[in-house]
Amino acid sequence: MADQGESKAVQAMDKLYEFDREPVSDDRLQPGRYFAGAYAGEHTAGTEFVIGASFVMWGAAVMDVLWGLVIGNALAVLTWTFICAPIAVHTRLTLYWYLRKIAGPAVTGIYNVVNAVLFCILGGAMITVSASAVRIPLNALTPLDIPPSTGWLPDNVWFVLTTIIVGAVVVTVAILGFRSLAKFASVCSPWMFLIFIAGGVAALPYLATQSGQVDAIGSWGDFLAVSHELIWTGEPAVEGEGLGFWHVVAFAWITNLAMHGGLSDMALLRYAKSHWYGLYSALGMYLGHYLAWICAGIMGAVAAQVLQTPLTGLDAGEVAWQAVGTAGVLAVVIAGWTTSNPTLYRAGLAFQAITPGWARWKVTLVVGAVTTLIACSPFVFTQLLDFVGLYGLILVPIGAIVFTEHWIFPLIGYQRYWVSRKSLAFSWPALASWALGLVAAYLLPLHLFFLFVPVSVITAVLYILFAGMAGAKETGLPPEPLETPRKTSGAEPQPASVFGGHEPLWWVAGAVALICLLVTLIVPIWVFWGGVEHFDERFAVMRTWLPPYAVVYFVTGTYWAVKRQKPEETEGEMGE
Repeated sequence: MADQGESKAVQAMDKLYEFDREPVSDDRLQPGRYFAGAYAGEHTAGTEFVIGASFVMWGAAVMDVLWGLVIGNALAVLTWTFICAPIAVHTRLTLYWYLRKIAGPAVTGIYNVVNAVLFCILGGAMITVSASAVRIPLNALTPLDIPPSTGWLPDNVWFVLTTIIVGAVVVTVAILGFRSLAKFASVCSPWMFLIFIAGGVAALPYLATQSGQVDAIGSWGDFLAVSHELIWTGEPAVEGEGLGFWHVVAFAWITNLAMHGGLSDMALLRYAKSHWYGLYSALGMYLGHYLAWICAGIMGAVAAQVLQTPLTGLDAGEVAWQAVGTAGVLAVVIAGWTTSNPTLYRAGLAFQAITPGWARWKVTLVVGAVTTLIACSPFVFTQLLDFVGLYGLILVPIGAIVFTEHWIFPLIGYQRYWVSRKSLAFSWPALASWALGLVAAYLLPLHLFFLFVPVSVITAVLYILFAGMAGAKETGLPPEPLETPRKTSGAEPQPASVFGGHEPLWWVAGAVALICLLVTLIVPIWVFWGGVEHFDERFAVMRTWLPPYAVVYFVTGTYWAVKRQKPEETEGEMGE
């Protein structure tokens, strides 16, 4: 009778899920270029403006930044490749469903709620980033004088109203057009990356004019001298501990800790043909989390010099406006928009675990309202480095539990999926290990950025002990739950993209979009190589011409992306 009750409880919990429950079929595996584009696009986002400037604000030294980001991003790539990707490729399951097999539906439901709340906060930060840029044209076109909002709580009613309007747009798009937005985001990514480069490269001659060390930047030594004096000085602009070399290394490693160490990116890498596809994450780490952070730091230093204002009093919109002008403002808006929409969408999916009777649009609407409310208080925007560390730290113990059961249990004679094989709805060892791991994080006398390694080890050891006590060592358990065989869908595999059979207009649109990107790259280089002589004139030309080229690029690039696939091929696209 007890077994029957447990089975009914499991079935009731199962109804809460709407995620994929079977391994990805072989004909849905994606080519490497898909992962290259996904990682490069996702990690050139609105947060890069904030994080890059934060290294300047927190007083990181120039060589600590340059070398620390090299090592830290390499560690992140290795974690994707050797921790997350092997489990994803071996199981072909999302973390949500695989965790259900390991910890039961109840613990997985708790995880989903926690994950969704953190997604809401992160999405709120992105809406705040966009609102910080929208206020600049509003100030120029109206009598309003909306100041930067850089405190913990909202301090200007017009900024709050701007944030609510931006949030309403984000929520509407998340409800009505997620797939179209995904295509638009793929168009935005290369342009946004070039805007980071434009802001960083073109602004260097200005910093040279403000420096007492060099007259122009004509060598690597000149760049280091200016950087040490005006950008990454080693002196924090805020009270408290500054960032040293190992802080930079650790932060670069943990920025996406929930995705790689916490295994959330199993949802993406389950479509990989090999675990080596995790190496494609290097494109995101070294384009978005290396070059973009460095360029954002340069832009932040320029804005502080131009306005004679501490960087702590500036927001992302002001930084981009001073460095690139209207194109920079547009980049901040788009970066915040394209990042907050999928974040909001994922939060809605996770919250469906506790609202099984609701339509997806209703869940997304409620989640969007909460996220927009959070965005009105820019505490996450101003404390982003700490939040990123805390976000990863809260979720990484779940990754440690899954890693332990998947790889370590078979080595020590424990039974994989013992919770599912015993038809349990709740795994107290998983929940207790997770909770005690977080308690250890609170008690350990280490900086937030360094906590995840000992917390992961402690969680894994506790899970082994607790699971052994709860029955993972038992023999004679029922067989492992059968998975749906990885068969093809019966349809002929279709290429992810098609470059032939299109009308001439498609080719023309692609060519024009490419030319616009080249102009966006070449003009800042022209500004830089001209040195300090007539710098103001060249800089003004760049600020004038980048926006119209951006408009042409988005029109032609979006048309090219939408028409890239034939209608019948979209049926073979990867699911969410």
